[in-house]
Amino acid sequence: MDETTRMTVLRRAALNNAQWCDAVCRAHGVSTHYDGESLWVGARRTPPMYPDAVTLEPGVPAGSVVRGVDIASPGCSVKDSFADLDLAEDGFEVLFEAQWIHRPAAAPIPEPEAEAAGLEWSEVADAEELAAWEAAFDNDGDDRLFRPALLRDGIVFLAGRADGRIVAGAVASTGGGVVGVSNLFGAAWAGVLGAVSDRWPELDVVGYEHGEDLEAAVGAGFTAIGPLRVWLRPSGTGTVLAE
Repeated sequence: MDETTRMTVLRRAALNNAQWCDAVCRAHGVSTHYDGESLWVGARRTPPMYPDAVTLEPGVPAGSVVRGVDIASPGCSVKDSFADLDLAEDGFEVLFEAQWIHRPAAAPIPEPEAEAAGLEWSEVADAEELAAWEAAFDNDGDDRLFRPALLRDGIVFLAGRADGRIVAGAVASTGGGVVGVSNLFGAAWAGVLGAVSDRWPELDVVGYEHGEDLEAAVGAGFTAIGPLRVWLRPSGTGTVLAE
């Protein structure tokens, strides 16, 4: 992959991820907006595990990011899609670093992992199934993160079932000219990629991972194409600035 293509794919991956974050936030009643083509922002504190801002282009000034988010209460986070921000002076700390991953549309589907062999894959169809999917994804979660409003065109909750019980899954969302895969659980790459290929055979697949999850993605045919960072502001001081 040449540098021009790599940067194009990175931008598509960042936009796809921002659109998924946007859908989750709007399902929770959080107003959001895009600051031109360079930044996505939530107007107030976003749901757990979802950022308050996502950069969509490299070189976005740190001041532009900070001005758009709520730093008055603790927990503000920023997805630095090109790992080129310095938010330390604004009270942020690096929460984690990861790699964007890319898999061409025509790549062969890998063999299923041993623990995921024989699973039956289907889409989550309704609110009841979505609740069961979320329980399998996060057995310790008390509050519903994924709302039924997310069951719409362009977003698919994929469920791998054993004896009718959900034991693996992922979210696949279109946007930015690619399919983004997130929230994967249950050693499910082969089943998820097969389901994605069946639905969107012409689209490349992107996402981001780190650590052992990155190794598993590479083993499933992905290539790491560039770094990202997630910044967290643990304390809340200052004021809510203009959107």
